Amino acid sequence: MNSFLGFGSQYVDRHHARAGQRAYLHITRTRKAKKEDDSNSGSGHPPKKKPTRLAIGIEGGFDVEQEHYEEEYKVVIFPDKQEVTTEDLGAMPDVVKERVSLSMAGIIAADSVSHTLQVQQWDGEVRQESRYAADLKQLDNGVKIPPSGWRCEVCGLQENLWMNLTDGKVLCGRKYFDGSGGNNHALLYFQETGYPLAVKLGTITPDGADVYSYDEDDMVLDSKLPEHLSHFGIDMMTMEKTERTMTELEIAVNQRVGEWEVIQESGTTLRPLFGPGLTGMKNLGNSCYLNSVMQVLFTVPDFQSKYVSNIDKIIDGAPSDPTQDFKTQVAKLGYGLLSGKYSKPAPDPGDENSAAESKVRGEGGGGGAVCCCLFDHAFSNIFSQDYQIGIAPRMFKALVGRGHPEFSTNRQQDAQEFLLHFINMVERNCRSGPNPSEAFRFLVEERIVCQQSQKAKYTQRVDYIIQLPVPMDQAINKDELQEAERQRENGDSTATPVRAQIPFAVCMAALSEPELLTDFWSSAVQTKTTATKTTRFASFPDHLVIQIKKFTFGLDWVPKKLDVSIDVPDTLDLSALRASGQQPGEELLPEVAPPPLMTPDVEVKAPVLDDSTVSQLCDMGFPLEACRKAVYYTGNTGIDSAMNWVMGHMDDPDFSAPLVLPGCSGGTTPTMENVSEEHLATIVSMGFSREQATKALRATSNTLERAVDWIFSHLDDLESMEVSEGGRSAADSEAAREPPPGPCVRDGPGKYELFAFISHMGTSTMCGHYVCHIKKDQQWVIFNDQKVCASEKPPKDLGYLYFYRRMSE
Repeated sequence: MNSFLGFGSQYVDRHHARAGQRAYLHITRTRKAKKEDDSNSGSGHPPKKKPTRLAIGIEGGFDVEQEHYEEEYKVVIFPDKQEVTTEDLGAMPDVVKERVSLSMAGIIAADSVSHTLQVQQWDGEVRQESRYAADLKQLDNGVKIPPSGWRCEVCGLQENLWMNLTDGKVLCGRKYFDGSGGNNHALLYFQETGYPLAVKLGTITPDGADVYSYDEDDMVLDSKLPEHLSHFGIDMMTMEKTERTMTELEIAVNQRVGEWEVIQESGTTLRPLFGPGLTGMKNLGNSCYLNSVMQVLFTVPDFQSKYVSNIDKIIDGAPSDPTQDFKTQVAKLGYGLLSGKYSKPAPDPGDENSAAESKVRGEGGGGGAVCCCLFDHAFSNIFSQDYQIGIAPRMFKALVGRGHPEFSTNRQQDAQEFLLHFINMVERNCRSGPNPSEAFRFLVEERIVCQQSQKAKYTQRVDYIIQLPVPMDQAINKDELQEAERQRENGDSTATPVRAQIPFAVCMAALSEPELLTDFWSSAVQTKTTATKTTRFASFPDHLVIQIKKFTFGLDWVPKKLDVSIDVPDTLDLSALRASGQQPGEELLPEVAPPPLMTPDVEVKAPVLDDSTVSQLCDMGFPLEACRKAVYYTGNTGIDSAMNWVMGHMDDPDFSAPLVLPGCSGGTTPTMENVSEEHLATIVSMGFSREQATKALRATSNTLERAVDWIFSHLDDLESMEVSEGGRSAADSEAAREPPPGPCVRDGPGKYELFAFISHMGTSTMCGHYVCHIKKDQQWVIFNDQKVCASEKPPKDLGYLYFYRRMSE
């Protein structure tokens, strides 16, 4: 009652013994029985109304179902566990009664993490006035739109039609995640012309209509809509509604959650599973990406032994505020998932004696995000019935997302990005002792061959995930795809969507084939020329993660998801992709610096930056200096690697700051004394020497994130560096020096077996739903938030992230 920390019954004695605290408030929460379902005609109550508004907790919107509890409070005095009720408190001295009563009141009134993460109300229909509405330019082209009989002017589609308010062009809308909707012709027309506003035909009434701003990427208000419609001969006062509005469509989608049947196996009767390692996780509102990743990670022995096997030691060594301790919160989550203590059937809602936590509510941050949020909320509610209560990782989510611009929100996220984010946190928090992320860490060897001199350069970098490209032109069902496309272009709305079938071997071939570098500066010929880059494994990790690059950018840089089926194998042999190093008789490129960049007042000795890559990044809207950094720190290796660097460093405090290059005259280089000891310890914990860490920090102005990038891209330089710092002479260093260690990586045979995969449903990483399948005791198990069942038809061809483990000899 001093620290306001909460403990379960099995840990409160330990906290008393360690902290010396004696007074604890014991809260007993008993769930009240639910009233009879209002939809039951025999209840005497009118049936529940269907949602008519895209909102949560607002009249006409989706109901926020709340559990109701009766709470009983007692003060327990340790070590004898003497119970003091509110009645007993009244007989105590005034000083004691006042202090205890104030403490009780503070605890009862305090907002918990779960309350902070919840949303009570959200209105998805609040729209803003478009900035184009007041001064929209309309062409005097004589176009007049009839009151009915509309068709898309490109494909002839007769539904989901939008009229551009600039020139009256009638085109079909976007294609939905399930293949329905339009053919994207209205969007493509905006990208071609830049005409921003369009109105959905069939929604025009005297009260208004659906207006969309492509440039603002949202539904908007147009205060001059009657005038804009009149320009094309449409009398708003005489129009009648003939199509569902976008709000009505989103509501219908949020109620119809059983469409993604293949991945969720909802077409079969699944057998619920309970026990150790079979614990579901509550959806906290778009947290399915986190749930899926953590379920898989805690099947890896390294994470089990680091956090779960040592949980008693971790709890005993926890700081005074364990809510902010990474190791404690990860251990708590791992124990909850693996112990089986919380893997129990959900209690009967009508059981008056059953106690449970409050239900999780979904949360949305904007018009585009609520759809996926309500999907997750609906999935969680549907699958919690007759299955598990599960555990709610609220405190864990709050801790790992703290300070991150995306993971701290309730928006949907990319599971691959969260996996790397979490691995990075593990790296930073495992400065001593076993590091479980080593299970995924491996070395990549890149061999670049100058085509003019045929001399080669070898570099190594650390990675955790293989990103597998998807060559769509290699689909084995091209004829079916072309026929389906022809039907869509002809406006056949009944055409069945066809999924591209890509052989896994083709994806692996695309990964391993040489990449052509067109602007490579060759130190052998002292000019730019072409080169080929080949990527191979310098080591094979214990556990291998493969990401299918389903999410990509179109020619217009609009994100899209590839709808593909890939025959991912159960076993994998990558032995042929092991790096072999320098070949006999092969000459290496000389270690000669490229020509320097010149500025009016300073010479910077640094590689020439690829202007075309910098320009492409700038065209996407990123700051110039950030683009220059991305190209520099990825070594002019192309737009893909530079884009990955940008996405991984957008939250850096110096993201837009000018690029500071090693060797700049005019910048201040950190000395041995002012290099951050904390940054040094972090890099040393990753397996590098103190001297290597110091050099990396000095080269990057003492910035940790940049130093880590730098050290992984300069492994060859580090292995040959002369150590002469910290009071040691060069001669002493030469005499005592051993080859400095590189990053700690494990190695072994390149033969693997599939043990888990994470699947995504939806049109982009920012919406939709994630589930995972994990192989346990030769049985595939589906983890769909709180739903844990034996899998009957694991959709291995539709996965997004695949997890392999090394096969035993």
